[in-house]
Amino acid sequence: MAHMTLKELVERNDTGPGRVFDAAIQFLIVLSLVSFSIETLPDLSPRVRAWLDTAEAVVVLIFTAEYLLRLFVADHRLRFVTSFYGLIDLLAIVPFYLATSVDLRSVRVFRLLRLVRALKILRFSRAAHRFQVAFRMIRAELILFLTATAFLLFVSAVGIYYFENPAQPHVYKSIFHALWWSVTTLTTVGYGDMVPLTVGGRIFTVLILLIGLAVVAVPTGLLSSALTRTIDAERRDP
Repeated sequence: MAHMTLKELVERNDTGPGRVFDAAIQFLIVLSLVSFSIETLPDLSPRVRAWLDTAEAVVVLIFTAEYLLRLFVADHRLRFVTSFYGLIDLLAIVPFYLATSVDLRSVRVFRLLRLVRALKILRFSRAAHRFQVAFRMIRAELILFLTATAFLLFVSAVGIYYFENPAQPHVYKSIFHALWWSVTTLTTVGYGDMVPLTVGGRIFTVLILLIGLAVVAVPTGLLSSALTRTIDAERRDP
């Protein structure tokens, strides 16, 4: 009976103690991620680093106890060890004991996926179903749009290559190098690492930027329209 109680505490979140256990673990995960982030700050005092090291040791000990507890109550222990959650839990604590130079504490963020289960994200399955239906409705349009976008990326790379290669052969070395400019320009990101210098190149860039606005807006409009139609259909036929 004690074993069953322990199993329910660890694996079930539809009970009071189970919810408290899950909440405590999630709090420690967030705390460890914050601590890990603070450690990257420069010029931390030795006292602060000592506090952070102590907090890390305590958190790892608790995570280790939790891992062993989950392993103990698992119906299929090998399956748990090799599962996604089992591997993430293990990677979150092993480097601490091995004292390796590889810091894997950042993988603890994936442990927050347990929170999804704790919050019973399946309650929102109706909303997820709407997105699925909406994507299915515009599947052909999206395929056509992505094909046209790929074609446009290549054409714009060719265009900027012929405009800028004579002026900047060390930057626009080939059409393949120019593809990076196409991606950053067509998506309107514009990192500025490949800037056109010729008049023709700048005019061509303005044209591609204007087209890029449509590239961003079209899929958004398609999805919004499909979601609206899906919701309207649900309301008509609940």
